[in-house]
Amino acid sequence: MKRTTHPVPDKAEVAIDFPDQVYMGSFSRGTKFEARAENDGLMIKLIREGEDSRVVEVHLHHHLLADILASWGESLSQEPPMDPDHRKTLIDALTKVEKAVRKRR
Repeated sequence: MKRTTHPVPDKAEVAIDFPDQVYMGSFSRGTKFEARAENDGLMIKLIREGEDSRVVEVHLHHHLLADILASWGESLSQEPPMDPDHRKTLIDALTKVEKAVRKRR
């Protein structure tokens, strides 16, 4: 499968908390991301190049990803309504995911 990176249109923040150390980083405009189906889950890679370079990779298996999305959906129902631009972007993306998942039947 072709690996394609895309510019980060907004911002992502990452924090990893180990017992003796915390790693934190942000990925905003000017950085890239890659997201693709991989084996039995989703691989997300955030890439920041240059002097302060860093790369973060996360692999989520399908059941965990489904649980995360369900929990997120439940928490969204407790929040104020999302602004129209974010709502449209998310609905468009979730529609593409649903279409791809249903196609695999």
